[in-house]
Amino acid sequence: MSKIEISRRNFLHNINQIAQKTQSVEKIALVLKDNAYGHGLGIVASLAKEAGIRHAVVRTMAEAWAVHPHFETVLVLSDTPVSDPGEKIRRVVNDRRQLESVPKGTRIELKFDTGMHRNGLDPACFHEAIETADGRGLKLSGVMTHHRSADMMGSEFFWQKKRFDALREEGERVGLRGVRWHSCNSAALMRSNGFDEDLARIGIAAYGCLQMPPPFHTPPLKPVMSLWAERIASREVTPAMRIGYGGEGQMAKAGIVSTYDIGYGDGWFRGDASRPYRLPDGRAIIGRVSMDAFSLEGDDERVCLFADAAEAAAQFGTIAYDVMVKLSPMIERIVV
Repeated sequence: MSKIEISRRNFLHNINQIAQKTQSVEKIALVLKDNAYGHGLGIVASLAKEAGIRHAVVRTMAEAWAVHPHFETVLVLSDTPVSDPGEKIRRVVNDRRQLESVPKGTRIELKFDTGMHRNGLDPACFHEAIETADGRGLKLSGVMTHHRSADMMGSEFFWQKKRFDALREEGERVGLRGVRWHSCNSAALMRSNGFDEDLARIGIAAYGCLQMPPPFHTPPLKPVMSLWAERIASREVTPAMRIGYGGEGQMAKAGIVSTYDIGYGDGWFRGDASRPYRLPDGRAIIGRVSMDAFSLEGDDERVCLFADAAEAAAQFGTIAYDVMVKLSPMIERIVV
């Protein structure tokens, strides 16, 4: 059957490279949302523990409960606990109204909108938010923001950082204690000269698919995920024989064509048969991708669809995240 291979060596290599930027592996908060960017939540949580990572970031409470034994803290981005989840799990507050719905005693981290204009409190409400949290018996554990274009040329990264630094200075002025401050995602960390925050929330860099413009220095990261398909059947065809739905596939000369066990039902892209996807070995998919299969010249027992999601994404005009998170959780993930 089809498989996703997760490279332990490449993952640990990437964490080592990232730790050189944060100056400590203990300052890495690994983002595990959406099945660890498609890599497998449990698999990556175990690898992270092996690498010495102490902090995780997830999307939901279900993810938090699944991984919390591996970490000292787990930050939940988009879910509200129905009761106090305990010491390890913290809830991000993005909106004033959420301050009224989070259960008393919950550890929270306030997110402020410094320029992305997606989620986050208005920085002008900094004091009010702190007072409201205190008044409701919530435990303020962190203050954070998110960069909207750290992976692009321009000055936006710097003015967002300046706004966040101003909040941090105000927090220090009013005597906030026991609060961790963090703004950096993968790209922002790579833009930082002298990392001085308490955490960096690292996602795509850990998985080896961070893409930055050429002027920015990025350490040598290695893709962690590769996707493999197994042969279902083979047949000899001639140029007169049309292959697959709509008969859109055709061979230039007589040869062997095989079908393989991945299709759009597995989260692979259906694509456009007139502009076929090319595997890393250069061969092009023949005809339309079906729900559960695609066709390819040759009769290999096993073929690699991609060894680098960023390269696959370039063929579809999208980004590596889109390729990885779409892959079905039903595909077996194995650590190699």
